[in-house]
Amino acid sequence: MANSTYKATVQYAGDEFFIGTTPSGHAQTIDSKGERKSAPTPLEMLLVSVAACTAVDVVSILEKKRQPVTDYKVEITGERLEEHPRAFVKFYIHHIVYGDAVSEQAVAQAIELSDTKYCSVAATVRPTAEITTSFEIIESLKIKEKKENL
Repeated sequence: MANSTYKATVQYAGDEFFIGTTPSGHAQTIDSKGERKSAPTPLEMLLVSVAACTAVDVVSILEKKRQPVTDYKVEITGERLEEHPRAFVKFYIHHIVYGDAVSEQAVAQAIELSDTKYCSVAATVRPTAEITTSFEIIESLKIKEKKENL
């Protein structure tokens, strides 16, 4: 099987800002001064990349399974070593699926497929970081009823 090659660039923009350009041509400001909070740091982008990769997979799989998902969110927490290079060693990924009559089995299978087969970002970090997943399903009708009763 042939390997795919991707090329991105990162250009220094001054004052510890960088502009990253993806292989598809999208630019992203990167801030190496995390306390400034004016753009994501490289580590924040890695955290989001792990979550986004599995999110894309899970939504796609649930759509193929014809699950009535009305909204979806992933929360991710990363744990890093204290000593340098302070690598991530654990990721906790929590999937929150909103919908009516969404199958728990379908959600569990979608997450499992993403985690073990499809998510290339997870596959990249898995050799050095443990990934733990969980999920909850929130019925959309219950949310609507709560809002109406307020």
